[in-house]
Amino acid sequence: MLIEGKKAPSFSLPADNGETISLKDLKGKTVVLYFYPKDMTPGCTEEACDFRDRESKFKKAKTVILGVSRDSLERHAKFKKKYALTFPLLSDEDGKVCEAYGVWKEKSLYGRKYMGIERTTFVISPTGKINKIFSKVKVKGHSDLVLESI
Repeated sequence: MLIEGKKAPSFSLPADNGETISLKDLKGKTVVLYFYPKDMTPGCTEEACDFRDRESKFKKAKTVILGVSRDSLERHAKFKKKYALTFPLLSDEDGKVCEAYGVWKEKSLYGRKYMGIERTTFVISPTGKINKIFSKVKVKGHSDLVLESI
């Protein structure tokens, strides 16, 4: 289990823009790494659009926003285009980064149990330490809380 103040797990993931983004390449910047269940779903769309709408405030705070799900790069590209998202969406199709960050969990819907991403946001310091963890995120007002924590 990850805790605040400890080093964030390293990762390298493909992004919707064709690049590979690695945590080590972002040293010196604050990183908002948010994990979400699925592109094109209502909660995930609202969360992404809220981060998009506040991106200039995050940039002023020298902060990079990265969204992560297990969706394919093609699905990410459609999601990004449809909602004019301005930050990278990373594809963790094999789930290794989700596992490393402890967001791949058993969930329940109408009594049916299944595995999925628990909506979680990590604020990672310029030195690579976890400054803040937001677990079981409620979408409404979340991006403002993240911004306040930076």
